[in-house]
Amino acid sequence: MENCDTLIRNALVLDGSGAEPASATSDVAIDGGRIRAIGKLSNYNSRNVVDAQGMALCPGFIDVHTHDDTNVVRTPEMLPKLSQGVTTVIVGNCGICAAPVRLDVKSTPPDPMNLLGVNEDFHYPNFASYVDAVNAARPAVNVAALAGHTSLRNNHMDRLDRTATAAEIRGMQIDLQDALDHGALGLSTGLAYLNAISATTEEVIALAEPLAAAGAIYTTHMRSETETVLQAMDEAFRIGKESKVPVVISHLKCAGVDNWGRSGEVLQALESARSKQSVGCDCYPYAAGSSTLDLRQVDERVKITITWSEPHPEVGGKTLAEIAELWGKTQKDTARELQPAGAIYHSISEEDMRRILQHPATMIGSDGLPNDPMPHPRLWGTFPRVLGRYSREHGLFPMHVAVHKMTGLPASRFGLADRGLIREGNRADLVLFNPQSVRDVATFENPKQPAAGIAAVWVNGVLSYKDGAATGERGGCFVARQSIH
Repeated sequence: MENCDTLIRNALVLDGSGAEPASATSDVAIDGGRIRAIGKLSNYNSRNVVDAQGMALCPGFIDVHTHDDTNVVRTPEMLPKLSQGVTTVIVGNCGICAAPVRLDVKSTPPDPMNLLGVNEDFHYPNFASYVDAVNAARPAVNVAALAGHTSLRNNHMDRLDRTATAAEIRGMQIDLQDALDHGALGLSTGLAYLNAISATTEEVIALAEPLAAAGAIYTTHMRSETETVLQAMDEAFRIGKESKVPVVISHLKCAGVDNWGRSGEVLQALESARSKQSVGCDCYPYAAGSSTLDLRQVDERVKITITWSEPHPEVGGKTLAEIAELWGKTQKDTARELQPAGAIYHSISEEDMRRILQHPATMIGSDGLPNDPMPHPRLWGTFPRVLGRYSREHGLFPMHVAVHKMTGLPASRFGLADRGLIREGNRADLVLFNPQSVRDVATFENPKQPAAGIAAVWVNGVLSYKDGAATGERGGCFVARQSIH
């Protein structure tokens, strides 16, 4: 008999490749944190035998779009992600990251870096110090990281409402190269935000110079997701083409009421670019977004919920319209008084979101904000919502395709070579779930609720979540970039 650390019997294996599962159930042996064998393993034995009873076993979900940068160290239990089957988070999105960051002791993090925490949460002047901190914290999930353009700008510029000089770009390049040398996945931008919008396309192209040689990637919260979305896509594709690196468009959407119904032309632009270069995107399965409160996004036709406000914390949970009526002011004037603040914007068409979600190039990213006192429900519900609501109930795609969007596809796109697929020798990041009952439970009114139907989660072979609760055992680590070429 062969012995192994854990033996999972009688599972319907969805291997992450996008292929249909075999009709018969299989066994999976885990040993030394890796998948040792798959099949009918009657010759294997273990002290830890799990009878899956025909439930689905798939690779752990890879959340490609998170803002968990400081939380993986400060709150290493990572229950919002672990409870929905996420075993790897990619941090450093939208141009903001925890490392490398050098803040003045008396300053506050510039918007939207304040989404990641307060000044005291940024302890990482170089990327290596962040890697060490993640590994020391041993979070419940694996962590892979991008370097953020806005964070790099803040390290080298006296103010962010202008383009960078050649010397400042050189300083950012040195920071980026150091991050790449210590395993960063690539560069992210958040060009829609006021602290990056003054950066020219040429600034980003110049900064991105080290990416190609490192086999790294470029991800972007584009300059616009509203009327000029196609021009913003063209800019993203140009940056990728001139830098000779793959591009991922973050949370692709058609935002704003006047932009609804344009998903067809947006996806046509994506397809056109894909025929010439390596391009993909991610999407969250909700018709509402969440970020800091931005006066440019205030539209009385759109429901906007205030999730936090520094000067007026008492209004958290109320809509902007309710607060404006209470104060006897316009919504824009009210928003100005609430800043700095956070908001949920119900500014996306459900039909557009579904069309983008369904596209074969689309990965799944939660874009959850873990420091928000009243977070968007995507923080807790994204992945089970794709499986339950959009695959099982609405039939946007078969379950094995849904799994591929959350496992094999992102692993391939981001160069996570030994994750994302159930293969012998791969890391044992695994999720056991009930395909008949898996669903999101988190709501806008009560967002901090774990999903239903997630039976067990293993991270690097460590059983970390079982029967609706964390086990207390944490198996995560920092995951360094592996070349995507």
